Amino acid sequence: MTDADIATDTSAGNSADASADIDIEALRQRALTTLTTARDRTTLLTSCVDEPELTAQVSPLMSPLVWDLAHIGNQEELWLLRAVGGRDAMRPDIDGLYDAFEHPRSERPSLPLLPPEEARQYAAEVRGRVTDVLESHAFRGTRLTDMGFAFGMVAQHEQQHDETMLITHQLRTGPEALTAPDPEPVPLFTGPSEVLVPGGPFTMGTSTEPWALDNERPAHRREVAPFYIDTTPVTNGAYLAFIEDGGYDDPRWWTKEGWAHLRRNSLTAPEFWRREAGQWLRRRFGVTEAVPLNEPVVHVCWYEADAYARWAGRRLPTEAEWEKAARHDPTADRSMRYPWGDADPAPEHANLGQRHLRPAPAGSYPAGESPLGVRQLIGDVWEWTSSDFLPYPGFRAFPYKEYSEVFFGPEYKVLRGGSFAVDEVACRGTFRNWDYPIRRQIFSGFRTARSGAV
Repeated sequence: MTDADIATDTSAGNSADASADIDIEALRQRALTTLTTARDRTTLLTSCVDEPELTAQVSPLMSPLVWDLAHIGNQEELWLLRAVGGRDAMRPDIDGLYDAFEHPRSERPSLPLLPPEEARQYAAEVRGRVTDVLESHAFRGTRLTDMGFAFGMVAQHEQQHDETMLITHQLRTGPEALTAPDPEPVPLFTGPSEVLVPGGPFTMGTSTEPWALDNERPAHRREVAPFYIDTTPVTNGAYLAFIEDGGYDDPRWWTKEGWAHLRRNSLTAPEFWRREAGQWLRRRFGVTEAVPLNEPVVHVCWYEADAYARWAGRRLPTEAEWEKAARHDPTADRSMRYPWGDADPAPEHANLGQRHLRPAPAGSYPAGESPLGVRQLIGDVWEWTSSDFLPYPGFRAFPYKEYSEVFFGPEYKVLRGGSFAVDEVACRGTFRNWDYPIRRQIFSGFRTARSGAV
């Protein structure tokens, strides 16, 4: 995601007490569990390499891992200790160092950052004090505190940084530092290649998901014409056919800006691919392997996804089309939280949470398919859409404009659905991601669509 790190604006605004009937202890446990899950992952990502790698910058697109580590602690202090708990500042002297909007990533290695051990101790001390706040928190009173929103926001923030740290691990050179089991093998998917999504209105966005972020709100009706959408994400094998047909050498398939970007950067294949001795190989977290043809393609930019879709005689789905395919139940005429229903994700539904370090084969997770039979809409790879990142009707920035509002506009394209690197707390049917159309280091893939008959 574009670096939507939490700024230091603690304005919250009042809200009605919508949490009068909630189970406080269950909500307290959920907040603790999600915070703990995020911190365990942060620890894994920052303990598997030595100190020089923690402080190094592997790419100007990414922060040193040690910056992310202290930034996570600093944002937790700002929001959960100061804004929610009313506690005095622990380290006001470092607020500026870890303000993502004050210091772009390219500058962060030159800052006087906390060294790794001090960063770990700081984050741990913040978490210990947050646990004390959580034990007495009432989960009501303001919009920031209702239903534990601030705790969910901070857990999502940490998981988003965990994903960016995993990207840093993918960009680093040297032997593998992370391991995880592969997804379960599945038979080659032989179902229909596309699914018809009927036209008509549906409810897009949410006004009820308690931890949804501001750009997901409010729920509103959206009219969508009938369209066909790929049953699974586009695979490496399908994308390879585009390459071998000269897709990177033919300007017919590219937008003017995309063709200029391709030529300027000498793009010939997805990021981390190379051709050697007549075989396509890729580098994945320090391991070089043959490109698996049945996996969803990953590490392609929007321009590449758009060009492939044009070559295939199709197009990228709009954001509204993607969400209707993922959430709308035509039988009940309602929008669900996830393609499979309203239940939280389980391992049989989707490839999430860094449980694996790669996408699952196309056609996996039949238990997670939508009512119309579309698969892998959640997890595996972020999916580029054709849409610019824009506010919904009635949008209100909360609790600070720097999370979403400053990014609205045609410079950014929307991605949906999450990836294998996304935790479930930061992934749902309404969750919106966005990035520049040139980005390839992110875990991005796509599926295509075409307009249907009326």
